[in-house]
Amino acid sequence: MARKKTPGVKKRLGKKNSQTKWAPFWTVPKAHGKGRVVHPIRNTAIKRNWKRGRLKV
Repeated sequence: MARKKTPGVKKRLGKKNSQTKWAPFWTVPKAHGKGRVVHPIRNTAIKRNWKRGRLKV
């Protein structure tokens, strides 16, 4: 990728970066029930890592 990024590319990269974060902790009981112990990453739709998958930005 280029060293100097255009504003549009920066905006798209920022959106992709926020999509890889865990879901908030309060979504777990809402989605799986009060007593169930589940990791918040299970509620995250897009699971991407910088090393595993490349972005077509």
